[in-house]
Amino acid sequence: MLSKFLRSSRPAPAASFSVAPGERLYAIGDVHGCRNELERLLALIDADAAARGPAETSLIFLGDLVDRGPNSAGVVARLLELGRERPATRFLKGNHEEVFLLALGGDREALRLFCRVGGRETLMSYGLSREDYDALDYDELTERLPDLVPATHRDFLDSFEDLVISGDYAFVHAGIRPEVPFEEQVPADLRWIRGSFLDYRRPHPKMIVHGHTITDDIDRRANRIGIDTGAYASGKLSALGLEGTESWTLQT
Repeated sequence: MLSKFLRSSRPAPAASFSVAPGERLYAIGDVHGCRNELERLLALIDADAAARGPAETSLIFLGDLVDRGPNSAGVVARLLELGRERPATRFLKGNHEEVFLLALGGDREALRLFCRVGGRETLMSYGLSREDYDALDYDELTERLPDLVPATHRDFLDSFEDLVISGDYAFVHAGIRPEVPFEEQVPADLRWIRGSFLDYRRPHPKMIVHGHTITDDIDRRANRIGIDTGAYASGKLSALGLEGTESWTLQT
């Protein structure tokens, strides 16, 4: 399955970009239900931040917290807690959150898609047995969802943002529609786009940091940086650190 999403990665020529003055940011790629990798990466970030000294530090999660991995419920619970502890933390809504929320809202077609893209693992992490999952039809499963997923989790996921900008960087889940101003971007592109964004070679108004498309390592290009390293299949969850004009990576 990983090969379906995997693209080659290669370094791009270095250019000078900076985040907003006084900020230190850590952007975290697609977690996809990998609670253990998340905990390890958060520990690496804390150690890295401590070694670099005091700064206004924020985390930006690029979306797709759920599906495919074994513990989506645990990931959502952990990051709900983290958001309360560290209010500067930002969360972007990925396509998997979008589909999950539509399914929770009773959209039967969204539920069918959800189940095809890793939703079974998500529902099992919320306590649905494999036997019940296999036995229920879509209508029955729709009726069970409100009892499985706490309202606090649903509200948390629904509060996620579409775009975060800091200095010369813009953070999105999937990418942007090339040559369309940020204020005219539509959520569907920000959460789902691939080809026309990934293949675009000209500069964007900002350096785009994104997840959504898996590469075997951090994918640095002249106009974008992809940080989805397929944690659910590879065990490698990645973060991009940014401060001033510096950038560095951390990985499990």
